[in-house]
Amino acid sequence: MSARSPVPNEEGILQFLAICDAFYPPDAVEASIEQQRDWYNALCARFDRPLPVEMTFADGMLQRIPIRRYRPRNITTRTILLYLHGGGFVVGSLDSHHAICAEIADFAGAELISVDYRLAPEYRWPAQTDDGFAVLKHLLCANKRVVVIGDSAGGNLAAGLALRARDASLLGIVGQVLIYPALGGDLAAGSYVEMATAPGLATADVAYYREMLKAPAGNEIAEPLKASSVTGLPPAFITVAHFDPLRDDGRQYAARLTAEGIDVRFREEPQMVHAWLRARHMSDGAREGFYAICAAIKHFAAA
Repeated sequence: MSARSPVPNEEGILQFLAICDAFYPPDAVEASIEQQRDWYNALCARFDRPLPVEMTFADGMLQRIPIRRYRPRNITTRTILLYLHGGGFVVGSLDSHHAICAEIADFAGAELISVDYRLAPEYRWPAQTDDGFAVLKHLLCANKRVVVIGDSAGGNLAAGLALRARDASLLGIVGQVLIYPALGGDLAAGSYVEMATAPGLATADVAYYREMLKAPAGNEIAEPLKASSVTGLPPAFITVAHFDPLRDDGRQYAARLTAEGIDVRFREEPQMVHAWLRARHMSDGAREGFYAICAAIKHFAAA
């Protein structure tokens, strides 16, 4: 039996974890896909919030991909924010990150597009990155400035999209914001061992999601840590949670980008767990971390 991972001691994040466990059990991946999605939808609804004042949104299609477009009360930049939601490529939707996207758009004063990419196991890799890239390519070919943003599985997609755009000589990504991203790290090393049974996400869960996705091992779009070169990528803001098996993915990618001359700002939230974005209104650490994310996005959008 593996040793129990350390846990945070911030009161707000412990309350958050207790709520999460009540809606989404720690062994959720052992249930059916339908049950996992029902639990996840209920969890997301529990943390739903009223949208910022005068925020408008509309669902639509872009390049045949379902999207949700957010427009804040005051738009101060023409840069578009492109959001890829988390959920292990198995759960999540336009609704799961609804308030998060709206609050980011409002803070940045920018239009935000959230992508409803296809989910595994019904659709295996590369369906998810192809959906995101279709939307991104449309925006870049229309001469739009874009900030790509994603959390967890969405952070994987955002990093991969930056690589795909570079390789296709598509210009216009002015920043990439990766929030506790899954980037293809070694499941038998580092934080995957130290935080193997961390609250909120276990290393066994990461292995499960990889099996559902069935991305080819070593593919640099699926596993950006395996990229042969990161030269030419846009500047990055990368944030990780200390109590998270994915922590070292973000650490290592930030170090790799920095080593190859990319402008990177890196944060490690000392009391946070995976998926802490949902705790932003009940945890001081999550509130500060979310402010840092929004400030970085606003900076990229205005630059």
